[in-house]
Amino acid sequence: MGQKVNPISFRLQVHKNWDSRWFAGKKDFAKWLVEDIRIRELIEKKFASRPTIARIEIERSANLITLTIHTAKAGVVIGRGGAGVTELKAQIEKIASLPVRINIEEVKRPELSAKLVAENIAHQLERRINFRRATKMAAQNTINAGAKGIRIEVAGRLNNAEMARREKVIEGSVPLHTLRADIDFHSARATAPNSGGIIGVKVWVYKGERS
Repeated sequence: MGQKVNPISFRLQVHKNWDSRWFAGKKDFAKWLVEDIRIRELIEKKFASRPTIARIEIERSANLITLTIHTAKAGVVIGRGGAGVTELKAQIEKIASLPVRINIEEVKRPELSAKLVAENIAHQLERRINFRRATKMAAQNTINAGAKGIRIEVAGRLNNAEMARREKVIEGSVPLHTLRADIDFHSARATAPNSGGIIGVKVWVYKGERS
């Protein structure tokens, strides 16, 4: 049996933090957890047509839920005259048990976000682009954007082959066992459905060591 450790909780003392930050007793814990999951699913589904959402942070206080949405395209989320945020807030408040405040933070370099890179590759695979070309271009763009290293894994019936297989591309170094290493693997998994089945994509981006 492998002994698995959560990579975020293992690095909380060093440089990581949870995406959901709140404390609840036994009575509220399950309800709030389900709320968080449904809020995340709603936001991801709303902007699923293109890689936009890099990270969603949820913070709860006694009478308010603060959502921070990290996005590569703030204009798409905000909408014309703020209409997009207003609509999104109304939809979330139907799920949430408390009033909601939404903050939008723009991701300056989407090439350094593992989740956005994974979703970008998945969208290319859906459009039948060769997996080697898609992964190598994504890896090169990430390195050019200033990353120290990137690792990409794709698995499934690649190029509609008879048998499923796993392929990986590694550029630079990705020291997964170094606690100080700032490695972005924040839910960086994406799936690309096509005629041969579903292809899974995983991405790790190494941005350098934290002091």
